[in-house]
Amino acid sequence: MGLRLSRSTLMLASALACSLARPGPALAQDGSAQLGSIEKQIQALQAELRRMKSEMASRNRELRAAQSQRSITPPPATQLAPVMPQIPAGYALVPASPGSAPGSVVLARAEPPPPKLPIGTFRVGAVDVQLGGFLDASTIYRSRNEVTDLSSNFNTAVPFRNSPLYHENEFRETARATRISAAATARPDEDTKLMAFVAIDFQGASPSSNSVQTNGFEPRIREGWVTYDRSDLGLEVLGGQMWSLVTMDKIGVNPTQINLPLTIDQNYVPGFNYTRQPQIRVAKSFGGGQYWLAASAENPQASFSNTSIPSSINGYTGASLNVTNPGIGSLGNGSNTPVNACTAVTTTIVAGKATSVCTTSATTATGNFSDDLAPDLVVKATADYNMAHLEAFGLGRLFHDRISELGTGQSNTTFGGGGGGAALVHVVPKMLDFQASGIVGTGIGRYGTAQLPDATIGSDGKPATLPEYTALIGLIGHPDPKLDVYGYLGTEQIRRRYFNAENAGKLTAYGYGNPSYSNIGCEIELAPSTEPCTANTSGIVEGTVGAYYKFLHGSYGTMQVGAQYAYLHRSVFQGIGRTPQTDENTVLLSFRYYPFQ
Repeated sequence: MGLRLSRSTLMLASALACSLARPGPALAQDGSAQLGSIEKQIQALQAELRRMKSEMASRNRELRAAQSQRSITPPPATQLAPVMPQIPAGYALVPASPGSAPGSVVLARAEPPPPKLPIGTFRVGAVDVQLGGFLDASTIYRSRNEVTDLSSNFNTAVPFRNSPLYHENEFRETARATRISAAATARPDEDTKLMAFVAIDFQGASPSSNSVQTNGFEPRIREGWVTYDRSDLGLEVLGGQMWSLVTMDKIGVNPTQINLPLTIDQNYVPGFNYTRQPQIRVAKSFGGGQYWLAASAENPQASFSNTSIPSSINGYTGASLNVTNPGIGSLGNGSNTPVNACTAVTTTIVAGKATSVCTTSATTATGNFSDDLAPDLVVKATADYNMAHLEAFGLGRLFHDRISELGTGQSNTTFGGGGGGAALVHVVPKMLDFQASGIVGTGIGRYGTAQLPDATIGSDGKPATLPEYTALIGLIGHPDPKLDVYGYLGTEQIRRRYFNAENAGKLTAYGYGNPSYSNIGCEIELAPSTEPCTANTSGIVEGTVGAYYKFLHGSYGTMQVGAQYAYLHRSVFQGIGRTPQTDENTVLLSFRYYPFQ
């Protein structure tokens, strides 16, 4: 009998489920009254169900008592078919709150199904993690031997005729541009967005890195930052290693929308302004996100010209000049110095005759941190329209050094910086874009691709910033969804700033671009040290064209091939002897697979 009672209960539950599944009219706009009526009907049905269960339990007890006296066959259970009210679309029956009668249900709005995650994205709790990056195989051919990899050195590594490297070609194959990235996004509430991003490649190098047998190179951090974004306030705060605020964006100051040149060369093109460095950034939007104003405090690092700094400056004799941290008694510019290159040239003038001596060094790399006392500060404003993205920014920097001698010394600080702007114009939307950007100022070399020096040392021993400007224009076309083509023309030009110091009847020429420097040896292969090649760079110009073809694209990712050609010309300041020039032709090929895009 207990079994038959369970079947009756199950039949009641089935009837209830069938009535819930029965289609009905949509909920009217004034459905609150209808919902209240439905809930009252549900409560009445639940009370009736409890009464019927109580009566059936009492009947079962009577039947069991009668069965103990004689064997009887119980009558079939009565099937119940209660009529349930219509459940409106978008609503469902859910368990009642704790403390309600057992088995109670209430009507509540149904939760919509979660959106489908993009390819390469998975969810950990309430955090979405999106994988990114690509696998790259590139080939590089250069008409001059820079002794470098996929990131060209557009300045000092482009040799003159005095170097055997000028007469050699360079061919390399590399996978070091391969990149791995991950972005984690969470939304604590509808107005707040948290995001963390990290990207690495394999263009780092250490004493164990080699291209002999294992071709092992160090991974390096490209980006690693977090953002706190409040849409209701139009406010975003960013911290970590990120592209400088000087770098051109595509939309607003969005850290995921950096307008990088499409070049295969991982040092892009001269005239492009960028660094990737630790920073703290605050950005505020206006006009519903059409306008942005942002400010960032970025990690400082200064590069100094290291030519002919005299030992006697501003009354200090036999002084040690410190511009690196920890301080050392020589200038370090943080760049790679080719073996046996001139690391310092001393020019003295006696009776009107100039004599230059080239000091060579077998040091292959210096990575000193400059002596800094404050961050680089950048302020940037952007505006977005249907046809264009516009930017204007200002940059402020502080340069610091110290002159020391036994028992005394002097610290010096000099201000530098500049201003610039950028424009991205959609000439034919989604088909052809034109871009232009540039910066002008003093002490801004670090923010240019060619890495011209920021400063030299003045006659008073203080850092003397060097005037410079950069400019870049480009055309980017998409004639077909599978094809991207591009062309860029960029330049970085710097002005000379030089000094002469007299000591014991001798005049020492120093600074950057001094016309008393000797360039006599620049045209002579393996010229002796008595015929040096100072060759301070005055300007870099490069034009480049290239294309990518996506021959596979789908849910499995994107596979593409690319080709790029570049011509570079390097000029130097006139000095004693002929004024040398040098140039370089570069061809690059790329084969890439993007698994998640």
